[in-house]
Amino acid sequence: MEFRRLGHSGLTISEIAYGNWLTHGSQVEEDRAKQCVQAALDAGITTFDTADVYAQTRAESVLGRALSGVRRESLEIFTKVFFPTGEGQNDRGLGRKHIMESCEASLRRLQTDYVDLYQAHRYDHTVPLEETMTAFADLVRQGKALYIGVSEWTAEQITRGAALARELSVPLISNQPQYSMLWRVIEPQVVPACEREGMGQIVWSPIAQGVLTGKYLPGEQPPEGSRATDASGGADFISRWMRDDVLKAVQELKPVAADLGLSMAQLAVAWVLQNPNVSAAIIGASRPEQVTDNVGAAGVKLDDDVLDRIDTVLGDLVTSDPSLTASH
Repeated sequence: MEFRRLGHSGLTISEIAYGNWLTHGSQVEEDRAKQCVQAALDAGITTFDTADVYAQTRAESVLGRALSGVRRESLEIFTKVFFPTGEGQNDRGLGRKHIMESCEASLRRLQTDYVDLYQAHRYDHTVPLEETMTAFADLVRQGKALYIGVSEWTAEQITRGAALARELSVPLISNQPQYSMLWRVIEPQVVPACEREGMGQIVWSPIAQGVLTGKYLPGEQPPEGSRATDASGGADFISRWMRDDVLKAVQELKPVAADLGLSMAQLAVAWVLQNPNVSAAIIGASRPEQVTDNVGAAGVKLDDDVLDRIDTVLGDLVTSDPSLTASH
């Protein structure tokens, strides 16, 4: 495993992080989830990302149990707040009440006294940004969150949030966006804004929900049991890429991976890690062997010729429109 600093902060994280968005508490049974977490630990992953809303709070609980007994100081545990976690009017968003209560609930589920990074899962247009940032600052002062971050915020929102964080003297250090060979909407505006503010990217879906593994073939039905066939496991999300032109192009990446001695998943994860503003790529898994394979991307360097070959293959299939930030 290789390690990087998260943005310009002093927090060191594994450049491949383990996330449990569509798996723990829903798609994967708990025993299998624990096996995947153990595979991540065995591979040297120290950074684990989750959110209160994943599997209606169950994902945090599963992760907490899976990490029970592991030396807390050896881990970096990240979670998020924004989406509804209950039926009440204040069980959602980035108002002070929800932030403070959700943090307490996340800590209970994760079986920890603090999280290393507490993230605003989306931007809340209905709450003054000052209220949101002050609540996060209070959690930092209380020692319940060591650092704060955001997820899928636009460049302008990031800039405003960073200015307030400086006023409040709290460490806003990261953004968590979707990023892959096929989805590059952060490159034109978000990455430059984060570079200016000293923030790093913790990117999700680097394998485009499995499309970049090459297992989905043009003109053929998705394999039985794959994510594209699982309505509760992301089938709607992956549908944007389940087009023959995209799937055909992905097949043309196989020689690129083969020439490097990499699996397709390793090539996809390694590609996002070439961006110097990316601090970590989040991988998910429903089987331990997927973790072991993906971790093979750690430390891989792709030269300019390889990056050019990938760009030539994908061509205008790449999405780079910055206005699509937070749209998926």
